[in-house]
Amino acid sequence: MTRRTIEIESLAAFDDHLASTSRLNGWFVQSVDLTERAAELDRVVVRGAVFLGCRFGPGVEERLRRRGALIFPTLPELPFDPYRPRLYSADDLYGDPADGRLVPYPSSPDAAIYAWAKEAQVHRSLDHSLAASLHDHAMSDALDEAMHGSAYQNGRRVVGIMGGHALARTDDAYWQAARLGADLTAAGRVVLTGGGPGAMEAANLGAYLSPEPEALVEARALLGKVTDYRVSIDDWVETGYQVRELLPAAKAGHSLGIPTWFYGHEPSNVFATEIAKYFANALREDTLLHRCRGGIVYLPGRAGTLQEIFQAVTENYYATDDSEIAPMILVGTDYWTRALPAWPLLAKIAEERSMAAVIACVDSVPEALDRLAEFSP
Repeated sequence: MTRRTIEIESLAAFDDHLASTSRLNGWFVQSVDLTERAAELDRVVVRGAVFLGCRFGPGVEERLRRRGALIFPTLPELPFDPYRPRLYSADDLYGDPADGRLVPYPSSPDAAIYAWAKEAQVHRSLDHSLAASLHDHAMSDALDEAMHGSAYQNGRRVVGIMGGHALARTDDAYWQAARLGADLTAAGRVVLTGGGPGAMEAANLGAYLSPEPEALVEARALLGKVTDYRVSIDDWVETGYQVRELLPAAKAGHSLGIPTWFYGHEPSNVFATEIAKYFANALREDTLLHRCRGGIVYLPGRAGTLQEIFQAVTENYYATDDSEIAPMILVGTDYWTRALPAWPLLAKIAEERSMAAVIACVDSVPEALDRLAEFSP
């Protein structure tokens, strides 16, 4: 928000701002029900105001258009709000919209949106593309606002944790990722992941339970009942909610997840406290990586993790200022030098570049934490 631009995302904010002005130029009113504000809208100057997906009383929309307002209409028959003014929570994706109560996955908002996304990929019509693009723009705007606080320091306290989605909840590597998320959060960092299952879930879990890390022991027993989302998404989500009951939401550690409906068969984990879910995976990947100015830790993974490594390498390689370079730490020397030898190529391309000073391949999570503290204090 600037002096010339005011973003209004609730009726209360609309009333509050309107109490001190008679002009709405420069206002962006986003997905607000204004059906009871006809008189107020009629008495103020609206030329230059923008209304995104708002609802109006009879005749009000046409009067606003005639008086110079720009109206982006609501889009019918969508299972989501393309002008959504805030990030998602797990309850938004898996709960009943009326009361947030957990519902069977096929009846959930997330399932409905994923079904719409699959249809959009097949038909590729203009209305589908427009709705998805508007939604993803709204997500980026909401993420900007969420990360505006001092805790983020313009992204320099944000650390990305990347790794494989197929990692089972019973795997020791899963719990190493959870410990990494917990320790980073306890150290004042903000954990950011791809928001899905596997290593991503583990890192968000660790962040969530970081105020009471001993709860990870009980969490391991609960999550061990359903080791993989492919067994049953409902059971996978439900056991996640059982773990969340170990720590009241108000006390939980904060973290971000940035998943996508492009890979909608991989459900979003329930431990990220704020979720920016996108339709366009390319936009999601770019958003995910460039937000991690405090560094990125790569746990073992396959094609997706490999892509994330070299996408970040490209940004670091061509950075015009050293302050734009994000530290990169690969965990698992044997894995990254033999099983999937990304490290030799990464080290080679970094030669004689500034990024060489802030990359490392280490054997363990504690080593990764030490190097991260060294590279990005």
